[in-house]
Amino acid sequence: MQQEPIISVKNVDVFYGNHHVIKNVSLDIFPNEVVALIGPSGCGKSTFLRLLNRMNDFIESFRMNGQIYIENKNIYTRHVQVEKLRKNVGMVFQKPNPFPKSVYENVVYGLRIQGIKDKKYMDGIVESMLQRVGLWNEVKDKLHQSALALSGGQQQRLCIARTLAVEPSIVLMDEPTSSLDPISTATIEELIFELKQHYTIVIVTHNMQQARRVSNKTAFFYMGELIEYDDTINLFTNPKVDLTHKYITGKFG
Repeated sequence: MQQEPIISVKNVDVFYGNHHVIKNVSLDIFPNEVVALIGPSGCGKSTFLRLLNRMNDFIESFRMNGQIYIENKNIYTRHVQVEKLRKNVGMVFQKPNPFPKSVYENVVYGLRIQGIKDKKYMDGIVESMLQRVGLWNEVKDKLHQSALALSGGQQQRLCIARTLAVEPSIVLMDEPTSSLDPISTATIEELIFELKQHYTIVIVTHNMQQARRVSNKTAFFYMGELIEYDDTINLFTNPKVDLTHKYITGKFG
């Protein structure tokens, strides 16, 4: 029996005012895959990523045609509860953005918004999520200290823990390692590899080696179009489209 896609994008066009930024893109993403979105700056990959949790809704001139289904529900219909969608489709940003609160309060932030007050439950979530992102041993004695005192790499893992605490099924990552040092980058990459056992991950990256290391599939965007989408190993070793070959071999971009 064929597996159903967890994300299905069908004939999507995106406009900012008159500017056509995504052009007739269709693709399917399956559960527990890591999908990397690559392409030169301004090619539409971050806009595409933000479509999946409706973050582009905040842009006044944004307009979209087409359908996006997540777990078989069209997320752009009027009756969709956007807050609920964003709980299910978490987001990790380019720069670590911990709140100016304690490590503990960062992790439980989303739970408190949901009205959860059970301290024992929250204690358990804090420990299990920090364990999951490999941060527990580093911060277990600093839970009530400011998250802003952590290193950049630790802050980014804390932000991932905060995203995971509300139990999403999909995690979006917009260049999550671009502001980190090589050691922190390697730690986050290992984490992505482990997290795909529990989550579906879509990651925008400028780093093609990173795309090769962490993803099952890669989508190459250029000028708002999806040029090629394939298993990562195939796309990097035997691309079907000449433009893909030129990009991954550094001829442009």
